[in-house]
Amino acid sequence: MDDTIQAVLDHYHARIAQEQAQRAAHPTGPASASPTATTTLTAPDRDERLLAVGPETGRLINIIARAFDKPNILEIGTSYGYSGIWLAHAARESGGRLTTLELQDYKAAYAREQSEKAGLADYVDFQVGDALALIDALPHGIDFVLLDLWKDLYTPCLDAFYPKLNPGAIIVADNINRPGGPGIEAYLKALRTKKGISSLLLPVGTGIEVSRYDP
Repeated sequence: MDDTIQAVLDHYHARIAQEQAQRAAHPTGPASASPTATTTLTAPDRDERLLAVGPETGRLINIIARAFDKPNILEIGTSYGYSGIWLAHAARESGGRLTTLELQDYKAAYAREQSEKAGLADYVDFQVGDALALIDALPHGIDFVLLDLWKDLYTPCLDAFYPKLNPGAIIVADNINRPGGPGIEAYLKALRTKKGISSLLLPVGTGIEVSRYDP
């Protein structure tokens, strides 16, 4: 990473550390002692927090995405743009492009601003709206997917982008070890029903399911 990108990542890391400190200062009970437990958040709290993938997952998705030649990278759940910096850097280094989808326009605007500060905005297509509608409008030929939005949308999103995957495509789903209720269970079950998908849970960050498509 060059100094410009690292400065933006450092900005995000400071926010991540602040959020972690706030959660530690306001535990919700015995379950909060678990490294995978999360504070119960109201909708406004959720919208204000980064809820980012974290540095370890960021580095890993960057390494994987950079291994492709001119990849078409899809991020579902821009949020405030932390993971997008890692993926946009991968796009720049590999001659590819990142398309990132976000429901909230103010989050996408913040993410775009940070990508501009990092000198990476030219490698990113920011799209705002309903994830399923946006995926449906995308062309075929997806090489890498980061899935990081509300867990009940994981399976519908998988169903939407699965027909558009290139052979050898990689899917990374975040927060698998966090309490996700039936959404996570449904996603993992759906992966097993998709032809050509092999998958592995990795103990990185809050748990990521890494899947490869080989039709």
